[in-house]
Amino acid sequence: MKKHNVRAYLMNTGLVGGSYGVGKRMNLPSTRKIIDEILNGNIEKSEFVTHPVFQVAYPKTISGIDSAILDPREAWTDKAAYDQTAKKLGEMFIKNFKQYAEGSKDFDFTAFGPKI
Repeated sequence: MKKHNVRAYLMNTGLVGGSYGVGKRMNLPSTRKIIDEILNGNIEKSEFVTHPVFQVAYPKTISGIDSAILDPREAWTDKAAYDQTAKKLGEMFIKNFKQYAEGSKDFDFTAFGPKI
């Protein structure tokens, strides 16, 4: 990917605004609009923010999209519940990631993944 300057995008097609039972599914028109903005290159004009736990960058704005759904924390009404859930999920990723980090002599995976 680096050699050929390829970009990758992680698209949330699941819940927005809360965990199961609280959040709502990402609506299809928004999903399609975001994909359109990726494909036409307009997303690259956006300012990006890095998530403090998961270390992934997401756009602050996308033309035609409510910015509240772009920032996962801001989409949740209960910010404390979001923080707790993000931390717990981050810890689960870290625990699972150890199996790859400890088994590799060729690459140091510890710099990647969530930061708690």
